[in-house]
Amino acid sequence: MADQAEQLRSRLMRMDKPKAKTIAVASGKGGVGKTNFTINFALKLIQQGKRVLIFDLDIGMGNVDILLGVTPKYSIVHLFQEQQDIRDMIEAGPNNLDYIAGGSGLSTLFQLDEDRFIYFHQAFEQLTIEYDFILFDMGAGATEDSLHFITSADEVMIVTTPEPTSITDAYAMIKHLIRQNPALPIHVLINRALSAQAGLSTFVRLEAAVKKFLNKQISNLGVVPDDHSVLEAVTNQLPFVLATPKSRASKAVGQIVAQYLILKGLSNHEGESFISKLKRFVLRSE
Repeated sequence: MADQAEQLRSRLMRMDKPKAKTIAVASGKGGVGKTNFTINFALKLIQQGKRVLIFDLDIGMGNVDILLGVTPKYSIVHLFQEQQDIRDMIEAGPNNLDYIAGGSGLSTLFQLDEDRFIYFHQAFEQLTIEYDFILFDMGAGATEDSLHFITSADEVMIVTTPEPTSITDAYAMIKHLIRQNPALPIHVLINRALSAQAGLSTFVRLEAAVKKFLNKQISNLGVVPDDHSVLEAVTNQLPFVLATPKSRASKAVGQIVAQYLILKGLSNHEGESFISKLKRFVLRSE
């Protein structure tokens, strides 16, 4: 009886605990620094006392482990193809950063049939009570499968650079997301800007186009300046906020996280859960 009572108390405590906020980090094209930003954003969240897990969902070109300079034992593919225990798949990165590695050499994202979804649901629910933030590092561009994950998240961060082709692709990605989930909160991060003003100008132009043609309000997550120390950190397979904490890029990410936690991170996200929205997409597509 004592064991049953303890199990009940434990279950009730888990039910009362706030669920993790899910954030999809995406981009319209590759090479804009999306994964690098995800890692350093996560590390700054951890410095603010948050528990963070990165899901590398860039199936085929996952590189979170490469940027961290580690060799994972499992990848996200094992979760769906072999139903590997999700706790065994969590790898330890620097400064208590947890991550689940992406697959490599695959051409398509896993297909979520009903049986696989049920397994994923059970595994994912364990994680939502153990972390404050779960970041999905998505592959560049939009596929049917990846859009299901992105638009099921509580919010999405679109990473772009000031280059015209990057902005065009970011706009196209935002258009895809709005079609699938018009209510999805969308934040935009301008990476590798020559200056804070140049980055802000880039966002303002994108914001105006999205508002005019897509009738959607997006928010400015912030600007990360072009910084040679970022390239050096990538070459050394170290997150730049740890390798060069006083660099312009590191300070910028720190400011972005601090502002995000004040304006967005503490907001109520008790609406429909990530799993509930994903389930609707999965069942609809079968």
